[in-house]
Amino acid sequence: MNLPRTLLAGLLLVAAGIAAPALAQGFPDRPVTLVVPYPAGGSADILARTVGQKLAAQLGQPVVVENKGGAGTAIGARFVAEAKPDGYTLLLGTVSSQAINPAMSKVGYDPVKDFVPVSALASIPFVLVAHPGAPYGSVAELLAAARQAPGSISYASAGPGTSNHLAGEMLASAAKLKLLHVPYRGSAPALADVLAGHVPLMFDLQTTSLPNIATHKLKPLAVTGSRRSPLLPDVPTVAESGLPGFEVSAWFGVFAPAKLPPPVLRQLSAAMAKVLEEPALAQRLREIGAEPDPRNAAQFTAYVGEEAGKYAAVVKTAGLAP
Repeated sequence: MNLPRTLLAGLLLVAAGIAAPALAQGFPDRPVTLVVPYPAGGSADILARTVGQKLAAQLGQPVVVENKGGAGTAIGARFVAEAKPDGYTLLLGTVSSQAINPAMSKVGYDPVKDFVPVSALASIPFVLVAHPGAPYGSVAELLAAARQAPGSISYASAGPGTSNHLAGEMLASAAKLKLLHVPYRGSAPALADVLAGHVPLMFDLQTTSLPNIATHKLKPLAVTGSRRSPLLPDVPTVAESGLPGFEVSAWFGVFAPAKLPPPVLRQLSAAMAKVLEEPALAQRLREIGAEPDPRNAAQFTAYVGEEAGKYAAVVKTAGLAP
């Protein structure tokens, strides 16, 4: 039977409109994979497994955590970017996979165009820590000393292009001064040299800073989040300390491949919203030094775009060529 073209076009539009809700109604009918772009055992892996269990209960299907570390975070993130956008392959994205690494090197994906944010999860602030023997006890004193002797005050990092390296570059840029970057092969040796007094400063994750702060092996000058940390309530933010707008954190969120059908996205976002409302999850996050991220999907989408732009600008200003 030959149908008029206008009628056929109308039927196709109706069919398309029915298909998307049907997909959401039948979703999920098999396990969902949550890809972690890091090896097993770290903060991202712990967070993924904790969230995965809660999300499975909301979806009524298992959530399988799959570690795909390597090339920074590029291998795991690229795997998800290239996956079928059906909601069955998700990424535990981080500030590294979605903002820093794409600014630093060719990762094979666009962190904004190739993903759709499903939900914010959590963030872990850095703490600007100093060796107890360092002659400054606040950000103001540090900046004053750095201005008196440009380039003489050094800070350790886990390596070129890492979060704690770029935090130092952002501090120097915001304060219009020069600091000496001392890169290491990982956070552990960098922190060891700060503890030993070989390097006076480091932007360290709150998670690993807390034990050394509690035992007075390090002194905290400031936290890098947008607000004070509940775990260090007496420590000011960098923004409070004279550099308004300064914010650096290790943030985490759930992402899906771009072109995910809107009904599936809404279902996943709603399920994640319920997961994040659970007090037990908030408690578990605080145990690893993290705080639940209150942003909704729209706010998180805007934030990810801002972060990608911010780190691209930092990399350019610092002359860190891809």
